[in-house]
This record gives sequence, structure tokens and C-alpha cells, in this order.
Amino acid sequence: MKTWTVHTRPQSAPLLVREGFSWGAFLLGPLWLLARRAWLAALLVLCAYAAIALLPLRGLNPLAGFGLAWLLGLFGEDIRRWSLERAGYGLAHVVSARDEDTALANLLQRRPDLIEQAVR
Repeated sequence: MKTWTVHTRPQSAPLLVREGFSWGAFLLGPLWLLARRAWLAALLVLCAYAAIALLPLRGLNPLAGFGLAWLLGLFGEDIRRWSLERAGYGLAHVVSARDEDTALANLLQRRPDLIEQAVR
């Protein structure tokens, strides 16, 4: 069973954000954040990678880059939630299901007031 947090704002479809490690954030970093419209977070991560590239101890650069990627994998979905909150979305519900489609169906069954927003 996987868990999703549901984020809503007026006149927008609800967004589901999965809990747990994000392989996309781990492997793609700032590109993953940009694809999820987390502009500020992507910019900060790019700055962090630039700072790592400028470290004077060249032996630590790969290790520091891997560490940053690992942290993005661990906290990528949380960063996404933070970006959604900054964009005006609020936490509406938490649902559990096997996949995202089932989670959305469970949400709409519990919160029929969101159906009109979901079909937009």
C-alpha cells in the first residue's frame, strides 16, 4: 500500500503527491523539480550543484554530489509539497491505495465535492 497526500486550491484539479523515496528526484535532480513546477527549489539545487563543483577538494566532489542526489531522493516529494504550498495549494486529505488512479478514486469517493475540480 502506498500513501498520497492530496493538495487542492480553488478552480484546480486536486494533485496527489506520493510519500516515500523518489527515484526521479535522485536520478534527475533539478530536471525532476522543473518538471513538477518547483522553480525555486530547482534553482536552489542547481546553485548547490554549482557550489559542489567549485569545492577546492576535488576528491570530495563526487561524494558531495551523490549526497545531494540522495537527499533529493529522500526529500524530493517534501520539496514538491512545499512548492505546492507556496503556489496556493492546501493539504486536503491523505489517501492510501495500490496506485495513483485507485488513490484518486478513493479520494473522490470520500470527498465528492472534489469531483467537479478533478474533471477539469
